Formats: sequence, structure tokens, C-alpha cells
Amino acid sequence: MASYWTETRSLAGLYLRLLGAQARSQGAYRVSFALDALSAMLITAAEFAAFALVLPRFGAMTGQHGVAWTLGEVSLLYGLAELAFVLMDLLFGGFDAPNLSGHVRSGSFSTFLLRPAPLVLQVFGSDFALRRLTRVLLAAGIVAYGLSQVEVDWTAGHALMLLGSVVGMIAFFGGLFVIGGTLTFWTVDSVEAMNVLTYGGRTLISYPMDIYGTFLRKTFTYLIPAAFLSYFPVLSVLGRPLPDGLPVAAAFLAPLVGPALLAAAFAFWRFGVRHYQGTGT
Repeated sequence: MASYWTETRSLAGLYLRLLGAQARSQGAYRVSFALDALSAMLITAAEFAAFALVLPRFGAMTGQHGVAWTLGEVSLLYGLAELAFVLMDLLFGGFDAPNLSGHVRSGSFSTFLLRPAPLVLQVFGSDFALRRLTRVLLAAGIVAYGLSQVEVDWTAGHALMLLGSVVGMIAFFGGLFVIGGTLTFWTVDSVEAMNVLTYGGRTLISYPMDIYGTFLRKTFTYLIPAAFLSYFPVLSVLGRPLPDGLPVAAAFLAPLVGPALLAAAFAFWRFGVRHYQGTGT
């Protein structure tokens, strides 16, 4: 047990040193960093403002079964998805296909394999973009606004459900990043289909699932279980029934769905690393 903790502290120290190197390199050009951080925040701000300014003119967003969603309720759903995705992007940025494909194409991924340090740890520490912190702060602000606008008798269970939702989404989208990055071992370039699932999936779950058609909603519930990540937990917190007669317990599955996909993704990653042959560069 003592050796386990010693190794864990050693790996944590190495990871922090990698992040420190990333932070120092990004801070070397402060004006460029400030502009990047501002631009990153404006992406989320513009997207949120697009519906926050329009929705009040229509009163509410109404789904297929006549359920009306107020701006505060949609803001809570949107903010949770954005907060989880940006945190995931901050942590798993090294596995993002465009980043990893660059290492595969240039041959620098082979240097990762030769270093006397865990490969996964090196990839985790290869892209830690501090500019994304501004999006984290803005997303947290949107969540706070949504929480202040909904009428809910808050309990510890509600708080844990939303926390589990964020953790589940981080693991879920992190798993998609790992799968997309692993595919570049064979394709070299990133696969656009993965971007549809990753970025398209994030956009899809940012809004109430009942505004979509039945086929799309059922696809992202039973084939790709994205609805379990944030839509069901928010429905439960708001005191609304889950669709298709699903039990309330389904709203608690986010912390299981996300890590399950992440575990499968890292199994695929290990398979890919065993069969990695490089590009000859």
C-alpha cells in the first residue's frame, strides 16, 4: 500500500510539472494569451446570448408534449453541458484528434513511447490550454443564473445529482475524445464523424431533448445514452416525469454512463497503442 501511494504521488507530481511547463509557455506571450482567453469566452457568450435574447420574445421553449421550458430552465441545462464540456476539454485536450493527429503525423508521438513515463500521463499533459478557464468561469456563471431562476426545493440529493451529471458528462465526452484520438493511429487525420458525436452531442444536450423529433430523441437516449447525462437529471430536479415511463432512478445513472464509456475508450486506446506503427516521419 505504501508503494502504491508513493507511485501515485510521483505520477501526480509529474503531471503537475507537465501542466506547469504548459502554463509557463502560454504565459510567455501575455497579450496573445489574453486575446486567446477573451476569444474563447466570446464563443460561449455569443452562443448563449443568441437564445437568451430571443427566447423571452416567445415566452418559453415548448417541447413535443406541450412542456414549456423557461429561460432559467434552459440556462441550467445549457450551463451544465457547457461547464462539463469545457472542463473535459481542459483535461482531455491532449487526446483531441486534431492535437493527437499532429503528433502522429510529425512522429513526435513515437517520442512519447520512448520516454520513461506513462504514455497516458504524457498525453494528458501535452495540451493544457489555460485560455479555456475563461469559458469555465462563464459556464459556471450561466449555471448559477439558471439555478437562481428555477423554483426548486433544493436538497442534498438534488445537488449530488447535478454534480454527478457534470462528472458523467466529463467522462462521457472525454471518452469520445480518447476514441477520436485513437482512430488517428490508423487515419492520421481526425475523423469528422467523431466531431459530429462530440461537438454535435454537446450542442444537442444543451437544450431540452423533447424539442427534437422522436427518432433523434430515442437515438440519443437508447443508442447513444446522452439523455442520461444532463436531461434526465435536470428533469428530476425540476420535479418532472422522465419520458417513455422511465423510472426516476434513470436520472441517477449519469455517473455510471460516462465512466463506462470512458473505460471502454481506454480499452480501445490500449488496443490502438499495441497496433501503432507510426507514419515513418
